[in-house]
Amino acid sequence: MTTAQPQDLDVQPTPLALLLLGREADPRSERGVECPGDLPSPSDPDLVARARAAKERLGDKVFVLGHHYQRDEVIQFADVTGDSFKLARDAAARPEAEYIVFCGVHFMAESADILTGDDQKVVLPDLAAGCSMADMATAEQVAECWDVLTEAGIAERVVPVSYMNSSADIKAFTGRHGGTICTSSNAERALQWAFEQGDKVLFLPDQHLGRNTAVRDLGMSLDDCVLYNPHKPGGGLTAQQLRDAKMILWRGHCSVHGRFSLESVEDVRARIPGVNVLVHPECRHEVVAAADQVGSTEYIIKALEAAPAGSKWAIGTELNLVRRLANRFAPEGKEIVFLDRTVCFCSTMNRIDLPHLVWALESLADGKLVNRIEVDRETERYAKLALERMLALP
Repeated sequence: MTTAQPQDLDVQPTPLALLLLGREADPRSERGVECPGDLPSPSDPDLVARARAAKERLGDKVFVLGHHYQRDEVIQFADVTGDSFKLARDAAARPEAEYIVFCGVHFMAESADILTGDDQKVVLPDLAAGCSMADMATAEQVAECWDVLTEAGIAERVVPVSYMNSSADIKAFTGRHGGTICTSSNAERALQWAFEQGDKVLFLPDQHLGRNTAVRDLGMSLDDCVLYNPHKPGGGLTAQQLRDAKMILWRGHCSVHGRFSLESVEDVRARIPGVNVLVHPECRHEVVAAADQVGSTEYIIKALEAAPAGSKWAIGTELNLVRRLANRFAPEGKEIVFLDRTVCFCSTMNRIDLPHLVWALESLADGKLVNRIEVDRETERYAKLALERMLALP
């Protein structure tokens, strides 16, 4: 018996497969494209020294941002760490920095470009560092959704609220249609504001944050929420379902936080008596309902900082952060574990590694601008409007 070789099969790779392999480009996709240039070998023992040397050569011209979910090898070179919006604001507060090197994902770098000055240049060390959640809502899909809402006769009563984890195009759509951006920290206030402007919300692109905030924080019922599926005609909903709904949730989710299940919570409680379950609001509703505490990345960090010595915690968020927190608080006798038994990093966030960071810093130090993230003026204008509405929230 012989085994057919790939070249013997009449099978053509799909565009998505080629994209994930780094062999094709889609400039509208959060997945981005493969980085140009020759990367240092990941086994190069001098990578740390090279990164330090390049950063020293650049001096105040460079400001390195590190998202909480980044690898430790990258975080060590960050001038500041934080969640996506905090980092974008930190970049805007450093106008003297010519280069903003964003160790995060594509939509975060876009937000930094929107908020920083025209003379500042935002660099993403690997253009393939995207966000699957942000990819789940394209400008074309959202425009089609708005047409559906218009045909149902409710568009003028719908206020879009878009999560920070969205592309600049989606932020701009939100700004054009009178909506606001939210983070996982202020989603409740953003929804309260939206319901003061209209009687329905289109929440993009994370269904779980929208549902959890509406039900858990605002006291709505699950029946007040409908799920709009962009891959089905009319979103898979009738006009009457759209008219009856208060929350129209986009069918999107985080690939990491969506992995946690009710079984994960039950299992960790059985294994670790007295454990406190603390999860991110991007988790599924049943997981959030079963947890002891729910909050943003910053909330999780602060909760663990305030936790008493000897307390036990199971954390439902990205593994790089959980592991870093476990090491940080181990000397205080705090036991911190990952909520799920299955190890799960954010694969796209992890594309920013030390070789890519060294390559980006050395290129900038040599006077070569690489991997610049630049939002066009029209998109920036309306995206900034939506962000400013968020900043104006009390």
